[in-house]
Amino acid sequence: MDFSIREFTDFQDSVSRVLDDLDFKKAIGTGAKILIKPNCINNSPPPITTPVECCEAIIRYIREIGSDAQVVLAEGCGDSDRETFEVFCDLGYDRLAREYGIELLDLNTESLVKCSRKDCRIFPEIYLPEILFDHYVISVPVLKPHTLARITGALKNMMGAAPPQYDGGCGGSWKKAYFHNHMQESIIELNKYKMADLSIVDGSVGMAQSHLGGPTCDPPVNRIFGGYDVVRVDRACAEFQGLRVGDIAHIQENQYR
Repeated sequence: MDFSIREFTDFQDSVSRVLDDLDFKKAIGTGAKILIKPNCINNSPPPITTPVECCEAIIRYIREIGSDAQVVLAEGCGDSDRETFEVFCDLGYDRLAREYGIELLDLNTESLVKCSRKDCRIFPEIYLPEILFDHYVISVPVLKPHTLARITGALKNMMGAAPPQYDGGCGGSWKKAYFHNHMQESIIELNKYKMADLSIVDGSVGMAQSHLGGPTCDPPVNRIFGGYDVVRVDRACAEFQGLRVGDIAHIQENQYR
């Protein structure tokens, strides 16, 4: 199975069931280097950001299946007033790192590699963290809408991996604002360079109207989504949000062929 949706009971149980469905142990094999990428855009509490318990469930699962994988947790926050490690501490990821002996990385400051693609119009060249290309990337976003992207899922979550220093002065109050001028194309092109290998989406609650505030979903979505085809996962999330899937360019499968 390459796709799974499970009802949410608690993170350890529901995430484990999704990873069981996906036969995750077989997928990563032995000696894997895994990078877990939550959505920690700022220090707002869940469900605006990824609950530390969701990432903890993934790490515990990896340890409990006897995997010898090396695990790091990495993000590049978008908040102009805080650095990523401050956000990690505010959200409890420092505790997670200490308890499980994993490294926290700031993707805003990691070593970069220059990438280029002739089929990209917005970013024919881009600098991305080198670590993305030698690690198995698990994207762990929160289910929520977005005013420009329409849906925040695994595909948009890769924006947190892009470095802020190439903003060209248009950052304003957000470190990654340069993506916002051409949001749909930017997400598509970024994921052509590097798409997550696996997505685990926290839909235990969900945001109802906005990615940065406002009401939560009522009733809660009460789901954990997972899959290796992250476009398919994002499409499923959009459907659960009641969005018109065909109107959202970056979750169309033909964009990535």
